[in-house]
Amino acid sequence: MRNWLLAILTLLITLPPLAAQEVEWSIDASILLNNREGGEDEKSPDLTFFFTRLAPELGFSMLDGTHVLKGGVVWYQPMNDDLSGYKIQPSLYYRYNGKNGWHVTTGLMPRSLMVEQLPRYLWSDSLNYCQPNMRGIMAQLIKPAGYAELAVDWRQMQTEEQREAFTTVLNTDWRITGPLRLGGHVQYSHLAMSRHHGPDQHVNDDIIINPMVSLDFSQKTALDSLRFSAGALINMERDRGTDKWQNPAGFIATATARWHWIELNESFYAGERLMPLYQKFGSQLVQGDPYYNSKTYSRTDLTFHIVNNRFVDLTGSLSLHATDKVTGFWQQVSCRFYIDNHLWKRRHDSDYLKSGHLSNLY
Repeated sequence: MRNWLLAILTLLITLPPLAAQEVEWSIDASILLNNREGGEDEKSPDLTFFFTRLAPELGFSMLDGTHVLKGGVVWYQPMNDDLSGYKIQPSLYYRYNGKNGWHVTTGLMPRSLMVEQLPRYLWSDSLNYCQPNMRGIMAQLIKPAGYAELAVDWRQMQTEEQREAFTTVLNTDWRITGPLRLGGHVQYSHLAMSRHHGPDQHVNDDIIINPMVSLDFSQKTALDSLRFSAGALINMERDRGTDKWQNPAGFIATATARWHWIELNESFYAGERLMPLYQKFGSQLVQGDPYYNSKTYSRTDLTFHIVNNRFVDLTGSLSLHATDKVTGFWQQVSCRFYIDNHLWKRRHDSDYLKSGHLSNLY
């Protein structure tokens, strides 16, 4: 692994002087402390996450940024006495940036390249902490009125003992007229068998369909952002050993508002218990938050952006989780620092650096 990473670094250093128009580099660093209390069931136990994550990348672009090749590593380090539990994952991807809004990325690529973070019924907080990269290909159409993106994430390769697993997700959101927007999410997760599988191991499927309608008043009020969304949440899961589909469904509504440095997010689900196979297969098949295995679930996040500009986002947040069975309370402090060659060129332009916001990874 060390020799392979050294070869990539040598290639990235030697090629730009020969053919590249611009050297591309970035440093994405984050620190998170999340203390979870009140989880009285086995799916959402009391737990504390405390870690740092460092993701430097180096590469080059050609033809005014149309073609980009970047590589690097992601170092995930829990903060403990013996520094155990760390993970180092390589990143290496090619990205095509078309002039007409098309973008295609393939390889080991950061999830931060997605237009928006996946909702938590598709991708849980815990997985977001520990799996920062996608492995596959992603195609995006990004326009001023909205976007559509299709991604395939190859999560596990089949071995003698390990089961093959992949996920395909489609995300979209478009402005129709005025504040009205239409969008949604469709996700399919597949868990196949290992090569040396026993008679009790079968192929499994998980499908989530979520059409959404939204009203975005971000440009209509004194608030920095104000948006309301509602839609159906349909889950279809199958263990092919019984070849019987389970089809729970319900209603989900979200609201988000931000005024300067204070942000409030609310999500409410009501319906049948989603993710019926979670207890059997866990996140190998189902990547969503297990809180959605409830008839009702409300999550309220109050976030304070203590420092927020184009290169740093230091936040403190309080999260209240309430289901028909349990109540949970999370306290979180996170800090993300991001710098790249484009921001570095304007490092002396204080007005520019203060005028934007850096999105939080968590």
